[in-house]
Amino acid sequence: MSDIQLPASGSYVSSIRESSQKLCQASQISIRNESIERLLLSNAFKSTYDRLTTLPGVALPLNFASPLDELNLLSILALLSFGSSYDAPVREQTGHGAFNAIRALVFSMYITSTPSEGDHLSAEGMKAMSSSKVAELMGVNMHVEKPHDTIPGVVLGSLEGPVFDFVQLVTGVLHETGAVLLDAGYPNLGFLVVEALKEGEKAKSSAHPDADIDIVIERLARALPAFRDMTIVDGDPVYIFSKAIYLLNVIHTRFGSKSPSPFPVPGVQNLPISADGANSSLLLHLDILDLSLSPSMATISSSIVSDEATVKSLLDQSNEGAQAQVREGVLLDLQQAYRLRAAVVTACERFPEVAKNLLEGLTLDITVPRINVWLQSIQKERSDYRAFGAIVAKDHVFF
Repeated sequence: MSDIQLPASGSYVSSIRESSQKLCQASQISIRNESIERLLLSNAFKSTYDRLTTLPGVALPLNFASPLDELNLLSILALLSFGSSYDAPVREQTGHGAFNAIRALVFSMYITSTPSEGDHLSAEGMKAMSSSKVAELMGVNMHVEKPHDTIPGVVLGSLEGPVFDFVQLVTGVLHETGAVLLDAGYPNLGFLVVEALKEGEKAKSSAHPDADIDIVIERLARALPAFRDMTIVDGDPVYIFSKAIYLLNVIHTRFGSKSPSPFPVPGVQNLPISADGANSSLLLHLDILDLSLSPSMATISSSIVSDEATVKSLLDQSNEGAQAQVREGVLLDLQQAYRLRAAVVTACERFPEVAKNLLEGLTLDITVPRINVWLQSIQKERSDYRAFGAIVAKDHVFF
């Protein structure tokens, strides 16, 4: 990824949309407007949309010494909001997915910080965090038990397996980010984010009303490798920046209604979706994305699409309480995953347009940021939506 150029200043948000649309078209991934319409008119969607478009998993039952302390914690939560490829093995151990394991980690890092132990959420604390401590606070076991090669009845534990790999990735991001922050003179991530928010607020104008969100994404991506959610596919860059988008939505949700706000809060109405492995899988199973004509994706198409009966079940409100076993999603290489995530960004841009054209007169306020939140929330509420599993592209720290 070192060869990838970051977008030009002032073009980060537009680069997400433009590069995603270009890659979606080049990959020959089709977007079914009729399936978007079918979802928007379904009982499953209409009965939950307004209720489930408040960002989940943001408010934590903690007493913060200051708004900056809370912002720092939420920024670290966004920094570590990856691992959907490890949902299945984490869920097998803990009963919940990777994102909840990250929430548990960040929560525990806060409450176990003491004068003697140090502040785990500071730059110093992040740099010093061990993988064993991460696993302990996350509530997972990194050991895999195997029979001894030569001694019958003896079982040995070894550090390996997908949960071990996930913990190593999380620990690596903490170390790398802590070191970068210290080198730049920031005591924690919150200070960098506040600085970016203030810089963005100064850049806003009637001619550039979204300059603030562009600057925050740029500052995060330029400063911290774990926010550089981008790659090269077929010789062209594709930019997703999912974690930065997630953080902007979190900041808006937690601090946007406070008066006065402790720091500038960007508007999020023009943000693209934060495309991850879970919503990529869901849009496939809702028949919104069609991979059948894509040369690079057609071979896996049959294993990650739903039949008509399954789609009808997903769109049925009466199945809201249905229980389903979560399985591991289909394994993709990283380039396939970016093709799919680019298609998700492009497809979700169509939702408001499709909603406006519905003859039935859909009265819900359909926006891309609200669709973003609904897709996250509905999978937490309905196990049949979670059951397909997120797409799996391991050994990365971006989704």
